[in-house]
Amino acid sequence: MSNLVKLTTYAAKGGCACKLGPHILQSVLTGVEFPTNEAVLVNMQGADDAGVYQLSEDMALVQTVDFFTPIVDDPYLFGQIAAANSLSDVYAMGGTPLTAMNLVGFPVPLVEQGALTAVLQGAMSVLKEAQVVVVGGHSIENETPIFGMSVTGRVKPQQVWRNSGAQVGDVLILTKPLGTGVMSTALKGGLFQAGTDEAIASMRTLNKVACETAKQFTIHACTDVTGFSLLGHSSEMAEGSGVSLVLQTESLPLFTGVIEAAEMGLVPAATYGNRKAITSVAGLDTVKPVWSDICYDPQTSGGLLLAVPAEEGEALLLDLKQAGLTQARNIGQVVTKGDYAVYVK
Repeated sequence: MSNLVKLTTYAAKGGCACKLGPHILQSVLTGVEFPTNEAVLVNMQGADDAGVYQLSEDMALVQTVDFFTPIVDDPYLFGQIAAANSLSDVYAMGGTPLTAMNLVGFPVPLVEQGALTAVLQGAMSVLKEAQVVVVGGHSIENETPIFGMSVTGRVKPQQVWRNSGAQVGDVLILTKPLGTGVMSTALKGGLFQAGTDEAIASMRTLNKVACETAKQFTIHACTDVTGFSLLGHSSEMAEGSGVSLVLQTESLPLFTGVIEAAEMGLVPAATYGNRKAITSVAGLDTVKPVWSDICYDPQTSGGLLLAVPAEEGEALLLDLKQAGLTQARNIGQVVTKGDYAVYVK
């Protein structure tokens, strides 16, 4: 199938890089009043990764939806990446995903060639690993291939992770390397094979192990790093928590060749949209220019960004690495709120 179909030729922007820019999205949401009630624990008022709806004293639903255009050519890999990405928001809330429904928009010629079947097969392999069942879906004919899922999970109301609880003194743990946007651009040109292979493997990897490992520690705040970039999601955490974050560029985990690829200009267009929209950032003028491209790079199926007490950071990192997440890193700290949400060093 991968020799017959090259999915990325059907989409100008792939993966989470196809998202509407945060500044555009905000202008849309401002004009809409969304229904809610007292059972809603987490809604659209902040920048959390999923909604949470309380059913009882010790049970709440975590609900999310995610879909995007192809970030790789191979349909099976695309299905795996899309499924892992769709499940990620449940893990980012500290939840356990239970059910999924497929969201499909595909051109009929690709369906007839078997591409959609391969996408679904890839997605199902990831759902089986996550022990998530499929209960339905919806499909439309569409010129640009689109695939994703709506996912429902469970969490105890008292144990919901939000992106707005970071505390001064916390350290910041990132569980996956950065650079999926840069590497997906390199992939289209057949460049940086080692790095693109690493990025594909990372995007296919569930955040399940990261979530389950982190549950053994005190998590003050959590988010997954996706299309709005490390700086975008860090800014949301800082602003929601009433603090500032300091990020250390020399500590950021990267795929092989990301710096070289970014310096060559292999940067997705969404990077520039993120840079335009996410402005409460200081310090980029004090580091090499390439770090701006990397820190604003739109991530697809990225890792969890966790704010944990400093005294627990080293133990959490050790447990994450022993669980197989060898690229997990302490990338910074939470400080008293300053003039900017994020400071880059």
